Amino acid sequence: QVQLVESGGGLVQPGGSLRLSCAASGSIFSINAMGWYRQAPGKERELVARITSGGSTNYADSVKGRFIISRDNGKNTVYLQMNSLKPEDTAVYYCNAVVVTVEWKTLDAWGQGTLVTVSS
Repeated sequence: QVQLVESGGGLVQPGGSLRLSCAASGSIFSINAMGWYRQAPGKERELVARITSGGSTNYADSVKGRFIISRDNGKNTVYLQMNSLKPEDTAVYYCNAVVVTVEWKTLDAWGQGTLVTVSS
């Protein structure tokens, strides 16, 4: 079993910043890509940012230049630094990780989601 636990969501004013964290635990041998997705009310889940085990990143056009994804491989943790937040960034943010378990199974693991609300 693999668990992803997110933290750092909350209410922030437009223009503000938040940092999300997601820690993976369980029967982990290695973690390939890690990423953040979000789902706003009435919309489909979308990719926000993704980072490979080697550190290569890609971002949704809507967050480029404002969000930064990073990871600490030693802690099996991925972060999302969100700056210059806009009301349209309001959504539930989900952590994702492609995990190779100690049983040599590849799992697509998801966190429970953390709510980010950008509002004055």
